[in-house]
Amino acid sequence: MNIQGKIKVIGQTETIGAKAFRKRLVVIETQEKYPQLIPIEFTQDNITLLDAYKVEDYANISINLRGSEWQGKYYANIQGWKIERAEAEKSSDSFMPDRAPINNAQATEDETDSLPF
Repeated sequence: MNIQGKIKVIGQTETIGAKAFRKRLVVIETQEKYPQLIPIEFTQDNITLLDAYKVEDYANISINLRGSEWQGKYYANIQGWKIERAEAEKSSDSFMPDRAPINNAQATEDETDSLPF
């Protein structure tokens, strides 16, 4: 899975626990009609991948979604494992530029099955 956008924050490396677990946060702002700020963690040896980037750079980040349970509570995490330079998107006016709008009142069952929500 990939997330593309403009880098808004690159955090400092944090070291956690007796085993010296290292992590570093990067925040990406998506370039869509309603931009989202997505926090992504790079861990252990992957934290050095962020050294070549700065705030305001455009990047494409490969991610894994991680989930866990601890004492009856559930947590989600977005973990980055690859980052590449990207160019700014020319138009951020359309949310789904490759699809024509669907009038839900006239949509067939097949059309509504492929909607992203």
